[in-house]
Amino acid sequence: MLKYEKQYFTFYSIMSFKIPRVTVDGIILNNGKILLIRRNRQPFKGRWALPGGFVEYGETTEDAVVREVYEETGLKTRIRDLAGVYSDPNRDPRGHTISIVYSLEIIDGRLKGGDDASDAQFFDVKKLPCLSFDHNRIIKEFLEGKRS
Repeated sequence: MLKYEKQYFTFYSIMSFKIPRVTVDGIILNNGKILLIRRNRQPFKGRWALPGGFVEYGETTEDAVVREVYEETGLKTRIRDLAGVYSDPNRDPRGHTISIVYSLEIIDGRLKGGDDASDAQFFDVKKLPCLSFDHNRIIKEFLEGKRS
């Protein structure tokens, strides 16, 4: 690496940019029911949401969704498909986030709330509670076969 490149990358890495944070959400369907978690932290503490969370530095979004679902539900999963990308700057009250949503299938585990989730349950897709963030929209579009 040339000297000026090293200086540039050092400067670039310490600059403060306002950039969106990347999150992931997992959709797991089972016999007409969808898996939701009850949030144990703000924002939306006590409300239901899709399992998911922030991507850690150095982690792929695919690994992040499998990790987050396991941490919050106790279920080991694998990715079936990319369900959509949601990037409305106002979708999260904590700031601009971009959520990459995957559909997943269960491969093992016992359902239980954990980490950021006080509970985890399957809900009939026709009788969903009011959800956190834009998760009602995400589920609606997934069930309609739309990709965002």
